[in-house]
Amino acid sequence: QVQLGESGGGLVQAGGSLRLSCAASGRTFSDYLMGWFRQAPGKEREFVAAISWSGSRTYYGDSVKGRFTISRDNAKNTVYLQMNSLKPEDTAVYYCAARTSPIYTPVVRLYQYWGRGTQVTVSS
Repeated sequence: QVQLGESGGGLVQAGGSLRLSCAASGRTFSDYLMGWFRQAPGKEREFVAAISWSGSRTYYGDSVKGRFTISRDNAKNTVYLQMNSLKPEDTAVYYCAARTSPIYTPVVRLYQYWGRGTQVTVSS
């Protein structure tokens, strides 16, 4: 089992940047495919980005491609989400998630472990 804790959220103006971090503890961090998801008020949780065990493969949702970058540091048991050119529609609670299978998926229910989330608010 792994425990996840997000940080780095906050209030930023449109066009600005934020870097989210997700620290993991418990089982070996490098065993997990890691993902970021977000949920805006009244909407379903949606896939943002994912990264393979080694960090060699990354995947992005269409709405964030070219603006967000996911990375991981297995020595620090941490995964990051660099968010640039932020838009008001990026406002949401952002969640870190871990999947025990190495096979990539954007499906929420196929990730076994979740953090509590961090709020990101982008003002226009």
